[in-house]
Amino acid sequence: MKTLKKIALALCIAASMGAVSTSVMAEGDAGRITYAPADAIDMVANKVGDAIEALTKGEEVAKVDALIKDALDAGKEINANDRVFAARDKVNTKVKNARKLLKDGSTQEAEALLRDAQKGYLALKGLI
Repeated sequence: MKTLKKIALALCIAASMGAVSTSVMAEGDAGRITYAPADAIDMVANKVGDAIEALTKGEEVAKVDALIKDALDAGKEINANDRVFAARDKVNTKVKNARKLLKDGSTQEAEALLRDAQKGYLALKGLI
């Protein structure tokens, strides 16, 4: 009887963990678009490319800053594994530094950092 009680208790605990586990319920929300890691990396690299293009054309700093902000926001969609996450953080730091340089008026350095960041984003595909 003691063994039967232990088995029943273990089954109840396992069932309750499965019922409320976040990994069991992990799926995209109804209004949220989820991207495959490679698609998200391409999307972010393209957004950084758009910012570089706007910077080389001599667009206003506010417009380039908005494009960089869009790239940083889209970078949150890159979800593959811990190695990709750590590498993405390093590349995001470059983008943030480029944004800071752009606000300070150093467009050449900002452009160089953005180009380096774009290469860094594309290199993330090798870590998937």
